[in-house]
Order: sequence, then C-alpha cells, then structure tokens
Amino acid sequence: MGFVMGHYKTNLRDIKFNLFEVYNTQEYMGVGPFADMDDDTARHMLDEIDRFAKDEFAASFEEGDRVPLELVDGEVKLPEGLVNSIKAYYEQGWDTITRPPALGGVGAPNSLRWAIQELVVGANPAAFFYVVGTLMANVLYEEGNEKQTEWFVKPMLDNAWGGTMVLTEPDAGSDVGAGTTKAIPVDEEQGVYHIEGVKRFITSGEGDYADNIIHLVLARPEGAQPGTKGLSMFIVPKYLVNEDGTMGERNGVVATRIEDKMGIKASTTCELTFGADKPCVGYLVGMTHDGIRQMFKVIEHARMLIGTKAIATLSSGYLHALEYANERVQGADLTQMTDKTAPRVKIIRHPDVRRMLMMQKAHAEGMRALLYYTGWVQDQVKLHPDEKHWVKLDDLLLPLVKGYSSEKAYELLAVSLQVFGGSGFTKDYPIEQYIRDTKIDTLYEGTTAIQALDLFFRKIARDQGQTLTSLAGQILEMVKGGPEELAVERELLGKALDDTQGHLGVMVGHLMMAQQEPTGLYKLALHANTLLESMAEVTIGWLMLRHAEVALEALPEADKRDVAFYEGKIASARFFTRHALPKTKVRREAAEQEDGTLMDMADEAF
Repeated sequence: MGFVMGHYKTNLRDIKFNLFEVYNTQEYMGVGPFADMDDDTARHMLDEIDRFAKDEFAASFEEGDRVPLELVDGEVKLPEGLVNSIKAYYEQGWDTITRPPALGGVGAPNSLRWAIQELVVGANPAAFFYVVGTLMANVLYEEGNEKQTEWFVKPMLDNAWGGTMVLTEPDAGSDVGAGTTKAIPVDEEQGVYHIEGVKRFITSGEGDYADNIIHLVLARPEGAQPGTKGLSMFIVPKYLVNEDGTMGERNGVVATRIEDKMGIKASTTCELTFGADKPCVGYLVGMTHDGIRQMFKVIEHARMLIGTKAIATLSSGYLHALEYANERVQGADLTQMTDKTAPRVKIIRHPDVRRMLMMQKAHAEGMRALLYYTGWVQDQVKLHPDEKHWVKLDDLLLPLVKGYSSEKAYELLAVSLQVFGGSGFTKDYPIEQYIRDTKIDTLYEGTTAIQALDLFFRKIARDQGQTLTSLAGQILEMVKGGPEELAVERELLGKALDDTQGHLGVMVGHLMMAQQEPTGLYKLALHANTLLESMAEVTIGWLMLRHAEVALEALPEADKRDVAFYEGKIASARFFTRHALPKTKVRREAAEQEDGTLMDMADEAF
C-alpha cells in the first residue's frame, strides 16, 4: 500500500531565510571564487531542485524500501524506479553543483551546495548515495596526478561513474588503523599495486547504477608502519581502464555480501573482497603514501552530508505531523472535556500535541541554522584563504552538525510518529521508514562518541581552546545586549553558556589529571557526548536568537503570509531557549559529580 500523502515535504522558505536573510549569501555571489554565480540564478536553482526533489527524485523512495536487493554472482540489480531517479539527477545536470569550476562546475558557494543537497538527500537518501561519485572525483582531482585525472576523474564526471569510500574492515570496525588490507607493489614507479583483503559496510559498493565504480581504498603497503599513519589510499576501479581510455576487463574486486539492514534498504551496503580469485589492481593516489589525510577529505564531507540528511528527514517528518494535526479531529478542547456535547477539535488544539510539534519545529529549524552557519563559514574559507580561523571554526562545528543532528533527528522522529498515534505505526505514512532510515546517521562516518572525542581532543584541546573561545565571545556579545523582546531568552543563553564552559572546565581537569592517573580519561569520556550536546545547543540557541532578531526587524514590512513565518521563527527561538538550554546545567552537574565508579564495576555485574 502506498503512502496516503506525498512522501517528501520541504521547507524551502526556511532555507531561503537562512541563505538570503540571515547569512546574506547574495552579497558575495559574483565575487572571487563565486564569480560565476548570482543571486537570481541561485534562487532559481533552489526552486527547481525543490520541485525535482519532491517529484522525480523522491518517486522511488518507497519502492527502494519495499523491493529487496539481491546479490547474484557479484552483481546487484537495482529497482527500476531507483535507477530512474539516479538517471534523472544526472540528466538534469545537478551533479555540476559539486564539481569544481575547472571541470564544468557552476561555482556555487558551499552554503548553496548544502541547501541543494539538503533538498535532494532528504527526498531519497539511498538514491543520493549513488550519485556521490562527484565527491570522489573532486578528491581525486585535488590529490591525484595528471594521469589519474585523465583516466579516472574526467570519466567519472563525464560518464556518471559511481564512487565509494572504502575504510571499514570486519575485525577493525571504527578502529581504522587496525586494518589489515594489504597493498603489494607491482610497479612502484607507476604506483601500481595489488590489493588483498576484505572491507565491510561499503555504501554503494555494487549495483547497475553506473558503467563503472571507482573505489577509494585504504590499504597498508607491505612494510608500512602500523596504525593510521601506515595507510595509503588507492584507486580501485570495478572495471580497469585501458591506455586509450576505453573500459577494460573486470578488476579483482567483488561484492561478496550485501547487508540485510533495518533501513535505507535501497542502498547496497557491501562486503567487498579484493584479490581473492584474480589480482585486484590499485593505483596509489597522487603517488604519495598519505592515505588517512587524503581520505579525511571524503570523510569530512560525508559527516556533513549525514548531518544534512538527518535534518532534512526530521523536517519532513515534522511537516507531515503538522499537516496531520491540522486535519485530524479528535476529542474536545481540554477546557471543555467534561462537557460531552462540546465540539470535537483538531488535535493541534491539544496541549501535548502542540508541545510535540514545537519540539520538532524548534529543533529542525535550529539544526538547519547550524548547518547553514557552517556552510557560511565554509564560504568564508574560500573568500578569505589567508585567514586560518575560518578553517578551524569549520572543523569545530563539523562534529556538532553530524553528531548532534543525527542523534536529535532520530529521537524527534519518534515524536513525529507520536503525533499520528496508531496511524503513524503503519506504512500508510512515511514516518516509520524515516525512523528506520535515520538511525544509521548516528553510526555512519563515526559514531556519536567518536564525534564527541574528536570534538574534545582534536578540535578543542589541540587548538588550546582558541577557536572555541572566539565562538563563545560572539555568543557572549549577544547575551550582553539586543532587542528588549528577547531579554529573557538572552539571559537563558548566558546561563547555558556558563554551564557549558563549566562542563568543559571539568573535562579539562580530567585531562590534566590523566597525566598522572590515566583513568582520568574514563571520567572525561563518560561525559564527552553530553558536552557535544551542550555545545551544539548553546550554538543553536545563539543562532536561533539571531534568526529571531532578523524576524523582529522584518515583521513590520512583512506581507500576511510572511507574518506567520516570522512569528514562528521568534516562537521557535523562545521555545528552544526555555526547553533545551536549561539541560546544560544538568549535564554540567553530572560531569562535576562523576566519580568514575562505572569503570570500576565488574563486567559481570551488568
């Protein structure tokens, strides 16, 4: 049975609000690296991708979930509708959004690119994962040599070849440095190796969606040091490429299993075996043994993409719940519940339903604000390449976008379902699929705990807190002054900032203690996730108050349709500061009271 209503609901108005009213991206379109883009073109592209995402691209969302994928002799045939969605993406030229201008790209700012990707990845995440070969081509263009550009990068872009990132191994999991896949030199001068090993959980690792698939594989050359520093990155094509650029014979990389998953079922999550029945040829990327740094260019984009996917899905889930709450009539108003003759009301009039809707609205808008602020920061990286602060700020924000958004979206999609009552538990509505498809976001590209440890050790401690201090200073400026209408909210933001800084201080204390007593790291790690949550919520609270200030300024001149939108932005900010930010105090107190006894407890006692 199909969905009673259309699957994908977008919030293009909020996207445009972020881009053009809060971050004013139109002011630097046509400038420097964005010289080929202008405001009118950007707005037109958003209108078109919004239509495309909801129609052609979203069309196979349900089919992809319902039609099982099968692996037969190392090949996977995708459902016809899914292939049509993928083809339509390329035929309409949306892959040019992420291409570098030198290879036919449109020169879009990162903020606009993320807006376009939000609309598409939310419409059909499994389908979108098949079209990220452009990302792999971009990395190869930056990291590969001239020959590799001719052999692989240009054909990937011109012929819509697929691309994958290949890190995980069955026994290593998230411990990438423990990987045992080998690279045996065949012609070191030409960078030719034979790859041997098994990798697992490889997204889009097989399928008939492309004529060729280029795998970017981390492997350890013979004699290389242990750990991540000993890994190199190799180009491993499904089909070899001949000297004249034509397609050659099948390479020795084969899908030996596809996972039977809880959700996002149309995505072929593969086990890939290299060099089992025939040699698997791999080409050293750029002729340099610098694999983990090179691969992190893919990983960082993928982490941002997963946060974007989570935000887009929650937003659609909320809009479905909102529509249902405005249509479903059930029960009397709470003030008339004892009157058996009282008229029945739409469930949006019930306090608990309104509370649930506002939780979804405020968080979806808040996480989108964080996403586009990060996109704006990435634009500044390109506009001001000599100002290293922007790169560090982008690095600091990334685990917040990925870690917080993925956790919160999964949690709140259950609230979306709750608004529907029993109807939400059926396949008549897409919410149950959203929940199944979104759980993976907390696991993809490093679990939330990995994001939290990355945030503390790499983005804060290694930087000696300089970038975080700068960000906190901007937040503090807002706390100090602004519109009188938001005075209470600014005070709540200030308290949350203090609590989060206190939480961080506890963590730094544990880190210092660990220099004499290593178990201090246990206490730190027990509260790393909650630090990530608090940092994300304080940053989001700050951004939402910025949004509220913009909305307050716009209200006097707004037309009738926009009045409700701007009032909703102000309401979201007020709700978030009152209901989310006070949790920072509880997290700080828990960190302060940590005694570490959980780690002393016997395993058998669990």
